[in-house]
Amino acid sequence: MGVIAVVGLLVFGLVSKGEARLSVGDEVPTDSLPVLGQEGQTGSLADHQGKWVLVNVWASWCGPCREEAPEIERFYRRHRGDDFEVLGIDTQETGEGGLGFVDEYDLTYPQLHDGDGKYAKEGLKTTGVPESFLVNPDGELALQLPGQVTESFLNQQVAPMIEGA
Repeated sequence: MGVIAVVGLLVFGLVSKGEARLSVGDEVPTDSLPVLGQEGQTGSLADHQGKWVLVNVWASWCGPCREEAPEIERFYRRHRGDDFEVLGIDTQETGEGGLGFVDEYDLTYPQLHDGDGKYAKEGLKTTGVPESFLVNPDGELALQLPGQVTESFLNQQVAPMIEGA
């Protein structure tokens, strides 16, 4: 009986999380957040309106985030420009941990800090880290990946969209 109750709760949790997620075509929230490492500065997804933006939610303590960071940076360096941006969102940790991560992986794309995780959880409706969202130039969700970004995902799904293929 106890096992059935636990399984039931797990299924309910997965189903209810799935219902709350953003869907393709939904407007992506543009809340202002502190710029990581720049006290008093704020930034937002809205700062990149008119561009394709790959929003990557990460944390320095997350193993898969550490594995995907170099791949995202390589993709960014190949595709950055007037029509494409990557926006990192460091979540659920102190700014110092995030700054160390950015330095360690030599990340050059803009980084915001969501220390308490509220924007990630309530705005983007994430269920964990890492999680990535491709936002179209109109501010709508075009693609979502819960989990680790791979070279294949970037080249086969993101690149064709941002290149207009």
